[in-house]
Order: sequence, then C-alpha cells, then structure tokens
Amino acid sequence: MAPAYHSGETCEPRATPHMRHPDRLRLPFAFDRDLLAADLRGLQESQWISHFVTGNYQGDWSVIPLRGPAGARHPIQMIYADPAATAFEDAPMLAACPYFRAVLATFACPLQAVRLMRLTPGSVIKEHSDHDLCYEQGSVRIHIPIITNDGVVFELNRRRVMLEAGSCWYLRLSDPHSVANRGETDRVHLVIDAGVNGWIASTFAAAAGAEAAEGIPGPDPRTNTHAGRARSVVAGEALSA
Repeated sequence: MAPAYHSGETCEPRATPHMRHPDRLRLPFAFDRDLLAADLRGLQESQWISHFVTGNYQGDWSVIPLRGPAGARHPIQMIYADPAATAFEDAPMLAACPYFRAVLATFACPLQAVRLMRLTPGSVIKEHSDHDLCYEQGSVRIHIPIITNDGVVFELNRRRVMLEAGSCWYLRLSDPHSVANRGETDRVHLVIDAGVNGWIASTFAAAAGAEAAEGIPGPDPRTNTHAGRARSVVAGEALSA
C-alpha cells in the first residue's frame, strides 16, 4: 500500500474541527505487536537521543526520530516536534523499519513528527501540558504502544489510561499528563503528530460514535474528562501525579 503522506510534504491546511472529543479516544486500529517489536529490535542502541527538556523528567527518556522537520540534521532538531514547522520528511532510520512504514501508511492525513519514545524502568515524566496538541486546535498526537508493562502509569487529567501494546489512541495532551515506569522493562511508544483533516475528522467521529453506540457518555464539560471511557481504561481511583 502506498503511503498516505509524502517525504518532504508541506502540510495541507487543517480542517476546522467542529466536534469536541474526549481527552482519550481509542481509535479503530489494532497493530501487530510482534511486528512492531521486530522493527524496534532492528534499530541500534546508539540511535536513541536523550530528550532535551530535562526539567520535565527524571531518569532516562529518549527518542528515535522517524520523521521530522524537513532539512533537520542535528539530533535535537530531528527529535523536536516544532509547532512552527510546515514541511516534514522521513528520517533515515525509518527506511530500516518496514512495519512502521506500513503503520504510518494507515494514516491518510498530514504526518508531522513521528518518533519512538522510550521510558526506562524507574523513570518518570513529570506532569506537564503540550498546549497546542489537541483536536480542537487542529493538531493531534496519536500513541501506539510497542512494548509496555503493568507498572507503567500514564495519567491524563490525573486519571489513568491503560494502553496495551498494538492499540492506537488519541490523547488530548494539551491537558495535564504524566508517565511513570514502575515496571522492570522499557516502555516504548510509536508517537505520531498529525494535522487534522477530513480523514482524521471522520475517523475520530466514527470512534466516538462507536462509544456512543455502546452507551458510553461523551466528554464531561465540568472536568474535561470522558467519564464513560474512563470506566473502561482507568484502574481504580484517580491517582495524583
């Protein structure tokens, strides 16, 4: 299948979102966790780059860029999800990852930064907000867990999200969020930033509609959380960061 994006592409104008979505939305895709892990194993340890915002984490949070701003060559530029960038290109590391390329071809939308993000055992990403990452502002971040463990605690609006390997999630990361890896193995996600277009709008609407058909309520305007989905993805009570 040919990719739905093109190396060096300049992002098309974003669709104007009219629907407000919950802070977490499971998208209707399931990827092969073994093939995801196989591509990950094919990469070199030396290709991991420590995240440059050191004040936001403790331990080891590192990144391999698979797609980034066109012309970026310095490692920091390659892993930076620059909100001002308009042209993007695949990084050399993506060429060695056939299944990652197949996964990205699923997304018929303008792909911006695409990165592997690793949090090692005992490491913590402190609570913070990425202010421009929400559907309503025209830019979304999609998480696909590759390897994870039961000790990983991802909190969004201080409510835990359970993200299993191979699943696919939109998370509204303009809201407060944090991650702690309390397990004994790495946690690695494929993280995709994309511009909102008609395909994103229809895919998100279909995912939200499937939840509504199951009787899951929409977002709670009082708390900015999605009460129905939280019952299925939250373990126990809300946890503090």
